[in-house]
Order: sequence, then C-alpha cells, then structure tokens
Amino acid sequence: MTIFKKFGENKAKKGIKLETFIDLFAGIGGFRIALEDLGMKCVFTSEWDKHAQITYKENFGEIPFGDITKIKESEIPRHDVLCAGFPCQAFSISGKQRGFEDARGTLFFDIARIAKKHKPKVMILENVKNFARHDKGRTIHAVLRILDELGYRTYYKVLNSSHYGSPTSRERIFFVCFRKYLGELSFHFPEPTFKKVYLKDVLENNANASKYIIERNDMKLIKPIVQQNALRPLQIGVFNNGGQGERIYSPNGHAVSLTAYGGGVASKTGAYLIDGKPRRLTPKECARVMGFPDWFKIPVSDTQAYKQFGNSIVVPLARTIAKNILDSLS
Repeated sequence: MTIFKKFGENKAKKGIKLETFIDLFAGIGGFRIALEDLGMKCVFTSEWDKHAQITYKENFGEIPFGDITKIKESEIPRHDVLCAGFPCQAFSISGKQRGFEDARGTLFFDIARIAKKHKPKVMILENVKNFARHDKGRTIHAVLRILDELGYRTYYKVLNSSHYGSPTSRERIFFVCFRKYLGELSFHFPEPTFKKVYLKDVLENNANASKYIIERNDMKLIKPIVQQNALRPLQIGVFNNGGQGERIYSPNGHAVSLTAYGGGVASKTGAYLIDGKPRRLTPKECARVMGFPDWFKIPVSDTQAYKQFGNSIVVPLARTIAKNILDSLS
C-alpha cells in the first residue's frame, strides 16, 4: 500500500546513490549485515541494551551509542538511509492531530526528529505484524501522517520470512520511505520466492545440541507424524496441554517465530523432534534461521542470545527489500 500526495507528472530522478546508513534500535546488527552486503557503509549505530552491545562489538568492532533519546540529532552524521526496527508505542494524539508533535513521548519521535534534521533519502522501518491494528489503527495513521509531513512518500506491507527463503515463519510490517523530491518511483516490495529451504537444512550436529534436549514424560505426538516438507511450521505434538512454548514441531517445516520473551518448556525457540528426541534450537541455529552468517559470533549466554535473535530482523529479507530500493533508484 502506498500513501502519498499527488505531484502531477513528477518523474522519478534516476541514478540516485545510497552509500551511507545509520542503524537505530540496532540490536545485534541485522540491518547492518543486510546493507553492508549491498556495499553501503554504516556511519552511526544506537542500541541501549548492554548485552546486545557486547554482541555488536564482538562482530563489528565498535560499541553502539546508547539511549537514542539522549543523543542530539546534530551529533549524528549525515546519511543516505535510516534503518530502524522501532518499538511499538501508543501515541497521545489530540483532537487537533498535530502531526510531528503527536510523536513526542514515543521512540518513533526520535526517528522523526533525526529525519527532520538530516532528511535521509530513504528510510527502512520495521515493526510487528499487528502494528497496523495497534491502538485501533490510530498509531499507524499517526506515523503515516508524520512521515508525509516530514517529506516522505511511504510504502508499507506485511511480509512473512517463510516466503523469502528463510526457514522461519516471522511476519513483520516494513515501511519504505522515499524523499518526495526523488519523484514517483517504481518501487515494489519483493515478490515471494517460496524457496525450498527447511529447518532441517540449518541444524547443528547432535553433539552440539545435546544440552538442548527436553526430558519430559508428558510428550504426546500426533499419529501419524507429518513427514512431508512444508514452508511453514508443522506441529506434530505437545507437552502438557500444548500451550505457548509447549508445542512440538517437525524439522521438515519451518521454525516458529523466535521470541525474546515467553514461557513454556520450549520458550523462545519452540520444540522440534530431531532424531526422535524433542529439543529447543541452539543459539547458532537461531542465528541461522534468522539469516545471520556462520561467521557471526555469539559471545553472550544462551538466555541473552535467545532474546537478541528474538528481537532481530531476518537478514535475507531485509537485504532483499534494500536491493529492491536500490533497483528502483538505479
């Protein structure tokens, strides 16, 4: 879906280069990997979580700046692209709909004030699938209105990583925002590839995974167990009553969406029946289903690693969106 004002026969400018980017609410650098793979350079990063900062430094050789609410926009370098997987917060919107002012008190305001100062050519924003329904739709309408006020033509769409070559089902809403002076562009979100890749393709060997086996006497499997491959999670059993974190899936399908929080015996990763035994995913397997390369180091505890990958973006999907952006400007 596209939200923009009409500007007559305003043809798109061609040959616009995107060379530098900043990464806000950076987590462990998923956006950075995606954009650096396409030849762009990161010139500023912000992430307040100290454990995520440890992982970020181990992989990129620098510690992100801290709390973005305490960083002046004038202290941030000029950049072509602003990336942000921002938290979802309700806006305190007055009846007057004050645009930019409506975002005060939310973390989206920090994106808005930086964009107002630096006017990056493009912004790539990401949020949870239900963002469009948050606060009965008032939040997304406020965001779109503010982006328009700031001079951006915005496209947005919910995408599922299962449809784009990643062995995990993760639905997220993406916003791609172009400065209006660039003209009307032929941007489209990527078409699904439905690449045949499954959780079993990214598993570690059993020696590395033995500590993640779940020893329970209340496991119940579906008979007969689903054997076919599928580009979605395939539930084949439960622990206990089958609540959240108590469901068992087949490695012939996809991983469920990783979560930073949640309970149950298989919380954060889900449980999978592998070689006849149910287990959680290892941190390395979490990295792989999210599309992080095998060189990516995990220097923190399992608890923190699960949280970090549960909060991350799916790298290949972000890279594909960014490539479509570059193609629309080339």
